[in-house]
Amino acid sequence: MPKAVILLSGGIDSTTTLAVAFRDGFECYAVSFDYGQRHRCELKASQTVAKVLGAQQHLMVPFDMCGIGGSAL
Repeated sequence: MPKAVILLSGGIDSTTTLAVAFRDGFECYAVSFDYGQRHRCELKASQTVAKVLGAQQHLMVPFDMCGIGGSAL
């Protein structure tokens, strides 16, 4: 079975990408970045999507945006 790594934000685009990869027969692994976003619900949504769709693993990577100028996102 082919494998795919999906960058998963929890939004509609990355959720659809994960669903299509599953539909097309890929063994899927999800990666999300915790960059201190104001809306923590994005991270919760990515966890839920990965679990519901059946990702083999969901990796949450902390990422400090201060090193590249910060972000208000």
